Parts: sequence; C-alpha cells; structure tokens
Amino acid sequence: MNIVAIVLDTFRRDIVGPGKKFSHVRTPWLDDFYARSVSFEGAYGEGQPTLQMRRAFFTGHRTFPWSFNFDRRGHWHHQPGWHKIPPHQDTLAEVLLARGYYTGLVSDVYHMFKPTMNYSRGFATLDFIRGQESDNWKPVNTDMIAGQMKRHVREPIDWKRHATLSQYLANMVGRESEDDYLCARVASSAFEWLDAAYRSSPFMLWVEMFDPHEPWDPPTRYADEYVPAWDDIDPVFPGAAWEGGEPSEDMIERIRALYQGEVTFVDRQVGRIFEKLEDLGLWDDTIVLVLSDHGTELLDHTRFGKGNGNMRSYNTGFVWYMCHPDGPNGRVVGSYVQSHDVMPTLLTILDVPHQCEGIDAWPLATGEAEVLRPWVVNGWAGHSSGPASGWASMMDDRWMYCCPVGRGDTAPELFALPDEDENVNEDHPEVVTSARRRIEEVVGRPLEDLRFNEVCDPAPAPYIGWLNARGVE
Repeated sequence: MNIVAIVLDTFRRDIVGPGKKFSHVRTPWLDDFYARSVSFEGAYGEGQPTLQMRRAFFTGHRTFPWSFNFDRRGHWHHQPGWHKIPPHQDTLAEVLLARGYYTGLVSDVYHMFKPTMNYSRGFATLDFIRGQESDNWKPVNTDMIAGQMKRHVREPIDWKRHATLSQYLANMVGRESEDDYLCARVASSAFEWLDAAYRSSPFMLWVEMFDPHEPWDPPTRYADEYVPAWDDIDPVFPGAAWEGGEPSEDMIERIRALYQGEVTFVDRQVGRIFEKLEDLGLWDDTIVLVLSDHGTELLDHTRFGKGNGNMRSYNTGFVWYMCHPDGPNGRVVGSYVQSHDVMPTLLTILDVPHQCEGIDAWPLATGEAEVLRPWVVNGWAGHSSGPASGWASMMDDRWMYCCPVGRGDTAPELFALPDEDENVNEDHPEVVTSARRRIEEVVGRPLEDLRFNEVCDPAPAPYIGWLNARGVE
C-alpha cells in the first residue's frame, strides 16, 4: 500500500464539507475527496504552530510540553518547540524507508529547511521549492519591486515594517503565469515525482504546501471571485490594512476574499495531484491523506491571523481527511484525535511495528471504537526571550479551558462549548481545577509559576538584521 500525504498550511477545517461556516468557498476537488474519505472532524493539534505540528506528524510523539533546547543559531524566528526533530525519535519516513518504501518530500515550507533543521530525515528524495514569505532567497532590489509594493501597502512605503513583504516580492520577481505560483510549483513537482517514481512501489510521497498561509497572494482572478472589481490595495499581509486607521467594511471583505481566493487556488493545485493519481491508476493501492497544521482567524473575534493567545477551534483544529482504497467512504468522525495520532494510524494500517505516544485512530473510522480520547491537551508556542512561554488548552465534550504557560500576565479563559465567545472562567472553579489537572498530567508538573527549561534566543530574519545594522528606521 502506497501513501500520498498533502499538508496545507493555515487551512481552516470549516471550509470543506456541507453546512460549515465557510462552505461557500469554492473547493470542488477537496469537496469530492471529502465525500469519499474519512473526515476526522475532532482533530486538534497537541503542540502548535508550524514545526511543532510537522514534528508530531513525522514522529508520532508529543512536542508539548516543550522540553528540548537544541542549538538554533542561524535560525529565525524562535519559539518553544521550534527546532529540529530530536535525534532519538524515528521519523515516519525513516521507518518506511527501512522497510523498502521509496520516500519523497516536496515542500515550500521554508521553516523545515532553515539552518539547524532536519525535517528531510528519511526521505530518499527532496525538492525544496524556494521563495515563501521571508525565505532569504533572492536579493531585495527596492527599485525593482516598488511597483508591486504599491499594490499591497499605502505610500509612503515603510521598508523596514514591510521587510517580509519586500523579501517575498523579491522572491517572486519573474513570476509570469499561474504555473509560477509557489503552490502550483509544488503540485508540478509532486506529479513529476509520481510520474518518475510510481513504479518503485511501495512508496510514500509527502507534499507540503505553505499556502494558504500569509501572504494571501492568489492570482487576482481567484480573489475577484469573492470581491470583484476591486481598485484599492490588496493587503496580502492583513495588518497593512490597519495602517492609517480602521479599514472599511469593503476592505475587510477584500481581505477575506484574498484568503478565500488562495484557498480556491490551492484546491486547484491539490486537484492536479489527484488527477495524476487517477492517470497512473494509483487510487486502488494508495492511502491518500489531506492534512493541515492549524487554521486562522478571519475576523471571527476582532482580528485576522493566528497566535498563541487565541486557542479557539478555528485556530487549533486541523484538517485530517483520509481515503483508504477499501473505505469506509464519506464517514465523519467527531471524536477527538490529535496530530501525533497520524503516524501510528498509518503504521498500524500498514502492519509496521512502531513506538509512538500517539494512538491509532482508524478504529474510529471503522466503527470499532467510538471514543479514544475523552479530552485533548494542546500547547501553542509563543515568542519569548526568556523561559519558554505560550498557551495551553484542554477540551472535552463540554468545556474548552485555555491558560498561559510560562507567564502570568494574562488571565485564563473557560468556554462552555459550543460557545467560544463568553469567558466563564470565574463562574466554574471546579471545571477550572479539573481542566488544569488534565494539563498537568501532560506537562508533568503543577501549572502555578510553570517554567520550562527551553530558552529561545530571538533572532531576526537576515534581511531585517541587515536593515537593523544599517540603522534603517
């Protein structure tokens, strides 16, 4: 049995499938895949955001509580848990490679390949698609990209404030068609890999698309599907819309359209991979997964984007759709599963021995089990120059409890599910006590004045470091 996994960054799980908040967003390829897959709708990270999730996918082990302090000099940015895979933890690719699987990784998630990272362990082939976000790839020529900057920020241009955007636009110099967009290049590399390697069965192809992570920069026609005839700036990093004051309702809708348009464009690129699987006759002997690492806020609660201070489900929930040739098809599983359950689920199906902290989730799909995790604990890392900090959450069938860890400057939150608006932390002390004990079971110590050993030495992206050295304000 082959494996093809497609991971989408910052893809909300309330987009694909009927009756959801953003079901109106056009995703025909993923809609079709959802209808013939098992959808784990109760999927939550155990440690987030980006690298922590991929470590859990790759190792089947928890990343939270953050407990390692590897050398990260030369890497940016720093967050607790934002580091290489620990050497003693075997990866999914290493385990399968040792069993005769031909393994390939195609990715434009540049964080995986920064100095001191090792996320290509176990992959027989690697294609790193350069250019996302602040990937320090091409030199920034301000004269060359000034016209593009004016499409996304208001004048006068603050080059230091928008250093990440300027690096991204420099990386995109020479982009001429939709095929040149980064997620399209990832898809092209993936189906070229399948063309060349599918005879080397069994195989595992792991595909990482950084989109629809910011910058929300789809081909214009995709955003125009949702807000047409737009003649103002397109703030592909939404914060630019707030420069100079509160943005208009029209601007807010356009920002949503940029994200939604990027989702639709990503759907098309995923569809190209699905088409290749069909052309090669691989659906009958291949397990196909679509995953994401987390979601993002689309002004659900006053802002765009995600972060450790907002542990609501649209941020911490992730997509996990899984299509097995033998079914079941179209099954929706509402029970809790977590990111470190992906690896043991796959290896158990393949009858491969393994040692993971995660749990095989497939009995939920087949109906052999109704509940494997009565509650889940998740940690979201925060930027810190001192002891590791961030937030932790506990969710069960009634409550969502969120609290800061490694810091004491913010009050905890308690929500009575499904409501995620009203903080009732002070009204239910017995629930708070129980929730904190469940988090303490995971971290292995009391939460009061909690500190972890991991210390993050903050470092700017190299281009920002150069601007700092030049004294650019």
